[in-house]
Amino acid sequence: MGNTLVKTQLNDVKNFLGDSILTLENFLNEATISQLNLENEEDLQYNKLIFANLRKLAVYSEEGLDACSVILQGSPFQKAAAEKTLYKIYHQCIEEFFSPKNDAWFEDSRSAYTGRNSIKFYRNVTDPIVQLVKSLEGEFQRIREELEYYETDYRTKMIQSK
Repeated sequence: MGNTLVKTQLNDVKNFLGDSILTLENFLNEATISQLNLENEEDLQYNKLIFANLRKLAVYSEEGLDACSVILQGSPFQKAAAEKTLYKIYHQCIEEFFSPKNDAWFEDSRSAYTGRNSIKFYRNVTDPIVQLVKSLEGEFQRIREELEYYETDYRTKMIQSK
């Protein structure tokens, strides 16, 4: 891929991460588990898991945003570093959103065909959490489609270099 295309994608991902961080931080700064009025201990523990995952996603996104900024400020443009960064963002941010390691929620891949949101929760969650995830999902899906190339391309390059 040419330098211009990679740089454009890196800029796009940087803007996406900045917007996502703002949305996540606004939610996390305003919402508390005690405000959710949870009825039982299981719901409380499940919502703590969701909040932990949202905080982790915010941290990964901030790290990705910082990496994008450093590469974009560098001269000359480091295409290899940019591709590696996009690969890491794909795994640390995008994949973590759709399939968190702590199983806070899951992706119902069949929903993509119906035009519905694909993120499903294992238990009932409050409307603010549902609305947050819905508000983020569309852009995460768009970036996932753009960065899937780096998933296969980067792995191929790593295997060939061995």
